[in-house]
Amino acid sequence: MSTPPEALAAAFARLPAHPVRTAGFARFAQTGAPDRRVEAWHYSDLAAVFDAQAAPVGAPGPAALDRALALLAALPRFADAARLVLVDGHFVASLSDAAPAGATLTPFDDALARTDAAGLFAPDGLGVGDAMVGYNSAFMQGGFLAEVAAGGTATIHVAHLATGAAGACVSRLAFRLGDGAGLDLVETFDGDRTQRHAASAFALEPRARASRVAFHAEAEGTVCVETVLADLAADSEFADFGFVADRAFTRRQPFVRQRGPRAKIALGGLSLLGGRAHADATLVVEHDSTHGESREFFRHVVADEATGVYQGKVIVKPGAQKTDGSMKSNAVLLSDGASMENKPELEIFADDVVCGHGATCGALDEAELFYLRARGIPRAVAEALMLEGFAAEALDRIAFAPARGEADRRLAAWLAARAA
Repeated sequence: MSTPPEALAAAFARLPAHPVRTAGFARFAQTGAPDRRVEAWHYSDLAAVFDAQAAPVGAPGPAALDRALALLAALPRFADAARLVLVDGHFVASLSDAAPAGATLTPFDDALARTDAAGLFAPDGLGVGDAMVGYNSAFMQGGFLAEVAAGGTATIHVAHLATGAAGACVSRLAFRLGDGAGLDLVETFDGDRTQRHAASAFALEPRARASRVAFHAEAEGTVCVETVLADLAADSEFADFGFVADRAFTRRQPFVRQRGPRAKIALGGLSLLGGRAHADATLVVEHDSTHGESREFFRHVVADEATGVYQGKVIVKPGAQKTDGSMKSNAVLLSDGASMENKPELEIFADDVVCGHGATCGALDEAELFYLRARGIPRAVAEALMLEGFAAEALDRIAFAPARGEADRRLAAWLAARAA
């Protein structure tokens, strides 16, 4: 690991001062981009691909906005979701819909200046030991705060677009849900090759519900670190699902804390990897209260010379009795050059819990393939049918119907491209 170079320190000095930024830069400056010697990054050597000279991209100009319009034209609409657009890490109101019904929207700079809201961008204790959470806190250049009042509901689509501008895209979103509020959120990541660092923070009050689905279709050569920070009060529910189907270096890292009793956490994902793609799903779930429930369910299809990584850590703290936790990661390898690293972990400091984990890794079942081929189904079609069934068990975790439909479409496209 190496400390930040002078160019990055100079870029930080040019940013508006804020305690969240200062604390984040201090954390990142201790180590720089993590390499394999860092336990949580052992299977994903970010230092080898991280461009430490890449300062945050400035506000988009006319050329970048034109490119963003072209990218937007290819994106789906998710029912009545309000589409909010970030270009190279900056929220662009002129390309976005009006504030979603049921929610209020505060631009990034105004929200960060509010003493009652600044802490939402960096929930206390979540991801505090991760260098790239510190990097994002230090260099976040744009985003917004969305607040859903008690009893209200909102549906939002955030489109993260990269236009190929030189530098890094660094964004931070914050969502606050009042008592009994609901949020369906879709985030899409598209565009030209870039270095992206995106984070979304959630604060759920009692009985609130938030469902988030992230679709990654990054350009080959992109380095993307995506962080989720979520804090759950009593009886709240948080679900996050990541769909990765690209040939980039992608790291998704949720840090979720059950702060109140009876809160429920559901984390899932599907990775469809080819070429030399590297997709890492690393999560930390903290049960810090009683009667908590957490479910982690991830599936990976790895072809060519791609690499999949799953690291899941569930921590049951003292006093978090009656915790119910289950973690699974299953991978199918489609070639000799494909690889998968599975590392599920449980740290349990309470004695009245039900927790378990499992991980599998293997090839498609030749007996099942033979059964299908014996009935006249070509091998490529038989493989696609089996992979579709394997992936569908993960996609069943997506509760928001428009997002599930888009996931089905992307899965079919990936399978068709592979069979072509």
